[in-house]
Amino acid sequence: MSKSVYTKDYKEIIERLKTARIEAGLAQQEVADKLGKPQSFLSKIESGERRLDVAEIKKFAVIYKKDISFFIK
Repeated sequence: MSKSVYTKDYKEIIERLKTARIEAGLAQQEVADKLGKPQSFLSKIESGERRLDVAEIKKFAVIYKKDISFFIK
């Protein structure tokens, strides 16, 4: 029996995060630069390798010009 670290809801949040970045017309590197982080930081979040916290979701909402509810429907 396989036990996933991430729930279906969390995976949906990550998909919305990727969608918002693409809709904003931004590359991972551009977003990472705005956050003051390396590109690998964003890549790891989008691939599910690194967990995302609420404060980070708020920062992404500002960068992508989305309401925070877009990510956590």
